[in-house]
Amino acid sequence: MGAGSGASTTYREAMREALREALRCDDRVFLMGEDVGRYGGCFGVSLGLLEEFGSERVRDTPLSESAFVGAGIGAALAGLRPIVEIMTVNFSLLALDQILNNAATLLHMSGGQLAVPLVIRMTTGAGRQLAAQHSHSLEGWYAHIPGIRVLAPATLEDARHMLAPALLDPDPVLIFEHGTLYNVSGELPPSAGPVDLDHAAVRRRGGDISLITYGGSLSKALMAATELAAGGIDAEVIDLRTLRPLDIGAVAASVARTHRAVVVDEAWRTGSLAAEVSARIAEESFYDLDAPVERVCSAEVPMPYARHLEEAALPQTADIVAAARRAVD
Repeated sequence: MGAGSGASTTYREAMREALREALRCDDRVFLMGEDVGRYGGCFGVSLGLLEEFGSERVRDTPLSESAFVGAGIGAALAGLRPIVEIMTVNFSLLALDQILNNAATLLHMSGGQLAVPLVIRMTTGAGRQLAAQHSHSLEGWYAHIPGIRVLAPATLEDARHMLAPALLDPDPVLIFEHGTLYNVSGELPPSAGPVDLDHAAVRRRGGDISLITYGGSLSKALMAATELAAGGIDAEVIDLRTLRPLDIGAVAASVARTHRAVVVDEAWRTGSLAAEVSARIAEESFYDLDAPVERVCSAEVPMPYARHLEEAALPQTADIVAAARRAVD
């Protein structure tokens, strides 16, 4: 049974079903990227789609991110609805000129005449022993750029239902899929539907402290909230979901309830999305705070390959718990 039927599914299968639905419902949609066709995608997300939709709709590309992202921009300008897959976020740096200087700017520079309805998907994050060059969390970099929308689906429902509204957006949308989530399984409610891309989600209600995060760190924040509850601390967990534009209203509303905040971000601490969220809390919720904002981020080193060093470098549940207890004490 497909994702959305109420049967057990995985994050990977939910993403695949979202792609299948998009290809089936709109002839303008096509998928392209490295190994998305015959190989089924580097992470198996597009497995079987080439056989179902053919090589015009599911296109394997040369190993040139700048070229195929540029082709996606051109296709979007011509009225199509391309979905471009970049294997991992580090490879997106090879297409950064296309994303920053073309996709993000053409609507503005053309006086509103040239919309670029392009969706770019890529895998992000560490935790899989892929060492320094394939473990980046650079979504905060892209969240810095005006003219694009940046999404970070952390749940099965978001994996399944963020793509449809992303394809309706007249501006470029970047979707960051954390690599540790692909095998996560669970039940997808049959009633689940298109996701509101403008608002963060409260994943757990609480009254003592706000744990604010996104993507691959959401599960760690939820585990931290459970551990904190055992010690009498009632933590609220906010999933940002959309990193640009930030739903700072949801963050401010949570801080108004709890009066304390911990921001969890797998990126490096310096210049991170966590820094932006913390600054916005200080600007807009200062008088609601009863303690300084805490941040839990990755160690400022290239990501190690060795398992024990990688785990030490990444934010872990114990780090979130410790930060929350510092804020509450």
